[in-house]
Amino acid sequence: MKKKVSVAAVLAASTIMMSMPATAATPPAQAGNSSAVLLQGFHWNSAGYSNPNWYNTLHNNVADLKAMGFSHVWFPPSSDSAAREGYLPRQLNNLNSSYGSSAELTNVVRAFTNNGIHAVADIVVNHRVGSTGWSDFTNPNWTRHTIVNNDECNCGLGNADTGSGFNAGRDIDHTNVGETQNGIINWLNYTLKPVGFSGLRFDYVKGFGAQYAGQYANAFNAQFCVGELWTDLNLNNIDAHRQQIMNWINGTGNSCGAFDFTTKGLLNDALHNGNYWRLRDSTGKPQGAVGWWPAMAVTFVDNHDTGPSESCGVGQNHWPVPCGAVMQGYAYILSHPGIPTVYYPHIYNWNLKTPISALMQARRTAGVHSTSPVAIQAATQGLYAAIITGRTRQLAMKIGPNSWSPGTGWTLQTSGTNYAVWMK
Repeated sequence: MKKKVSVAAVLAASTIMMSMPATAATPPAQAGNSSAVLLQGFHWNSAGYSNPNWYNTLHNNVADLKAMGFSHVWFPPSSDSAAREGYLPRQLNNLNSSYGSSAELTNVVRAFTNNGIHAVADIVVNHRVGSTGWSDFTNPNWTRHTIVNNDECNCGLGNADTGSGFNAGRDIDHTNVGETQNGIINWLNYTLKPVGFSGLRFDYVKGFGAQYAGQYANAFNAQFCVGELWTDLNLNNIDAHRQQIMNWINGTGNSCGAFDFTTKGLLNDALHNGNYWRLRDSTGKPQGAVGWWPAMAVTFVDNHDTGPSESCGVGQNHWPVPCGAVMQGYAYILSHPGIPTVYYPHIYNWNLKTPISALMQARRTAGVHSTSPVAIQAATQGLYAAIITGRTRQLAMKIGPNSWSPGTGWTLQTSGTNYAVWMK
């Protein structure tokens, strides 16, 4: 889909420095005014499940997740991998994995799509591992010309890496048209698309040029596309962090959105330290990527890498919000613009299905969408409050231990420890 993009309209008088091409193959789900809500349909320990395995576990909850109102579900990496979690891809065309068989994958994807929920594939193409050694790539067979010449294996015959190195696997040369580019595009279109995937989530995108993610998304005709650009956040230079996200999106030709790691870091600080004032920038807008380009910002509270899995303290836990403040995070992202993501274990393992469902229902009823206007009412130590205008109604929300009320004429929709949402 080609869409003419106005820089002025997108930036809405912000001071961000971006360059946009005259046309952009923006995925339909991210073209603006989107009601999409993404489910991350797995966690770090999901690959270890058996009786039932993960695909069948997910399959058992399709109707439930449809009733909650999800539009998209992000699947774990589906190809054969040297690591059970799927992030060291080996045989790309082999869809039997630790999560289940190829047939079980097809069954659960089609169960979601038959219920109107788009399936998003986790695409790990920055690196690859050999079948028996460091560089014997099979199914599809690639030569050492697909390995960058500065890989730590000292076996690469390709060009230099187009991004940051990854030492757990062989860094792939994405400038290689014949093997790499055509091989990835064929895998997407002839292995993954027939399963029923319509969206893409690109892993570790700082490891290769953004233009290649855009190329692959366009060749796949992605309905939804998001990249994981996880870089260090300096709280004293927030604009630089979200500018990196904008630059990456632009680098894809505006063919992919990005996870809003800036907002994630700001929520971490607010919920750990009470610094809710960080959620408003100097122009009065939300401080994360969602404040600059909400249509392309995919917000989240925690994911399989940043947070726990089945319970607090179990899982990766690389950058978690405080376990007791998870619902404050959801009160923020599910009331605000952007495309919010809900983490599967928060629903089913943390027993937060009821309060999360209430927030999703309020979002739907008010018609809040990815580019809804936000009027921040308070952003101080201990309190953040805002009014968000949806298609049909307005939501007012607050998070933080300090009290706040939107005034008369508002009806409380849901509340919990240090959060509340009203509608008018």
